Amino acid sequence: MSDTNLVIGGKEFSSRLIVGTGKYASMDVMKQAHEASGAQIVTVALRRVSLPSGESILDHLDTTRYTLLPNTAGCYTADEAIRTCYLAREAGLGEMVKLEVIGDPRTLFPDVFGLLEATRTLAREGFTVMPYTNDDPVMAKKLEDAGAAVVMPLGAPIGSGLGIRNPYNIKIILETVSVPVIVDAGVGTASDAAIAMELGCEGVLMNTAISGAQDPVAMARAMKLGVEGGRLAFRAGRIGKKLYATASSPLEGVPDWTS
Repeated sequence: MSDTNLVIGGKEFSSRLIVGTGKYASMDVMKQAHEASGAQIVTVALRRVSLPSGESILDHLDTTRYTLLPNTAGCYTADEAIRTCYLAREAGLGEMVKLEVIGDPRTLFPDVFGLLEATRTLAREGFTVMPYTNDDPVMAKKLEDAGAAVVMPLGAPIGSGLGIRNPYNIKIILETVSVPVIVDAGVGTASDAAIAMELGCEGVLMNTAISGAQDPVAMARAMKLGVEGGRLAFRAGRIGKKLYATASSPLEGVPDWTS
């Protein structure tokens, strides 16, 4: 079954899995996990680029192999997030950005008003904006209208591993917007990624589910397969759900050998 690639800001990617760089036990484990994931986009928190050793995490990423996606994690106002994106562009990290404007430090839920303001400004300034938002169809549409290149609703709180808590809202978002929908945050295991893709999402973004696993490299491969399997299942078209059984081998038209 043929399929098209994921397209973000005019760029095509054959992988629909986007991975992060935080919380790995070592840079070597991170590199192995990235390779096992098959991801082509790697997101980097601009406020956490420096390592305790004084190095930059960018020194451990092959920019000829991966497209870097700078993100504004840790920004609590629209102005702060906008300024961070400007700095990323000036540093040569490009104009494709994962936009976060956090509204609460405990839940890490987004400040959707600040997010909408920042999206509108950055899109006007030529950025390819990928906003992290609530699973709210109304806000998803507002972000699209503000110029977002994709909409990235959370599946559950960041780092929670709870999976897709409200698949029905995700489905409504998919029906509401015309830009790609990428689930961002809350994925815990490969079946969560598969569910997101089976709903019709264009991709999944994750970090903790891989870096926090007992075997991050194995989990990265599992996530790759989960995303691919979920996408294939969505494209194949599942059977309808029924209350009662339907025989796998119907008897209609079969001769009655007992008579």
